[in-house]
Amino acid sequence: MIQNRATMKFNWTFVLVSFITLFCIILIRRKKAATAGKRQPPAPPGWPVFGNLFNLGSMPHRTVAGLATEYGPVVRLKLGSVNTVAILSAKAATELFKNHDLTFVERTITETSKSHDYDKSSLALAPYGMYWRVLRKICTVEMLVAKRINESTAVRRKCVDNMLDWIEIESNSAKVGKGVHVAKFVFLASFNLLGNLMLSRDLANPDSKLGSEFFTSMLGLMEWGGHPNISDLYPWLKRFDLQGLKAKMDRDVGKAIDIATGWVKERVEQRAKEAEQGHVERRKDFLDVLLDYEGTGKDEPEKMSERDITIFILVSFLWSLNSWSRFRFTCIYVVDFVKGLIHKVSNCYN
Repeated sequence: MIQNRATMKFNWTFVLVSFITLFCIILIRRKKAATAGKRQPPAPPGWPVFGNLFNLGSMPHRTVAGLATEYGPVVRLKLGSVNTVAILSAKAATELFKNHDLTFVERTITETSKSHDYDKSSLALAPYGMYWRVLRKICTVEMLVAKRINESTAVRRKCVDNMLDWIEIESNSAKVGKGVHVAKFVFLASFNLLGNLMLSRDLANPDSKLGSEFFTSMLGLMEWGGHPNISDLYPWLKRFDLQGLKAKMDRDVGKAIDIATGWVKERVEQRAKEAEQGHVERRKDFLDVLLDYEGTGKDEPEKMSERDITIFILVSFLWSLNSWSRFRFTCIYVVDFVKGLIHKVSNCYN
């Protein structure tokens, strides 16, 4: 009996101490949260779980810009479970990039961009550091210079001539009253142009099976990467891949990497044969520039790895696809504008 009383007394003491400890922890956390809240930007009220997702409307950029009148130049938003800060004035943006540039230098990496570690070797997504500076140096010093652009004049002329031939063939075979989809041919020409500049080969060619597969894979990469993904708003859902976007991205990025890696290996073997046979005159493309790169070995890598070169190729073609998307949007806008203008003019005369 005495032992049971002692045990009960010990249990009550343990419960009391645990309760007091838990109460103190809650008070401390609430105090920290209140203190941190004073240092955070103002935020519009949101919904539980969803945050401010339902407040964005059909044109989020305009909705967020309109918040500046009520909440000031810096606004905090809760998008799902992700905290976001919007800078809504030129003065605040100048201060951000001038005084806090290193803090905000890196981009937010979406879940689909992490496929096959694509983000770690991409110039657009790679963390700020030695590797990113090397990629920027190669682009600004070796590739995007007047000398290199002037050397590609003949290649650019050939791609434009091919495009004009395609448009002529399409227009001749088209039915009366049916137009020609010019944007499609501009896209194919730009894709071929980049293929010739990077790899010295036509990729948008019906006779090239690998080129067609690479073309299709890159379209998939752009499509899946542009879809809104619930896993980006609720990171704890990423393991479930509810929309299947990560699986589709893994498939297309893996296919594109395999094809581009084959081209890189093929060029390495070709260069080895040329070295054995002696000097062979041919135009150097961007792939040769990447293979010829030599760093210091201290702050820079001595050579670019095969995988880094492959990802660089994918990024270059992705830029081409994004440029085509903007051109296509502009064409649609111009067509709609002209149709509206014709309609207004016809109404005036009627």
